[in-house]
Amino acid sequence: MHDELVDHLTRSTTLSRGEALRVVQDVLAYFDETTEEFVRRRHRELQTQGLVNATIFERIEADLRYRTVAPPELTLRQLRRIVYG
Repeated sequence: MHDELVDHLTRSTTLSRGEALRVVQDVLAYFDETTEEFVRRRHRELQTQGLVNATIFERIEADLRYRTVAPPELTLRQLRRIVYG
């Protein structure tokens, strides 16, 4: 999976194929969070910085505008409806 990206990284950097594959897997795992998982994790992180909820929720709201999160899981029927209406 993602062989083209791994190949690109090995050509354009000094990473070995194994290292490039690990980087791709790490990045994909990072962006695999659902919205709910991201909100909970980010809330915990900001709490540890001593921020209060009013500030935390404003920050999370702003973060979500630019954050790529995992799409919801779709059934085969839902996928067909996307394609065929």
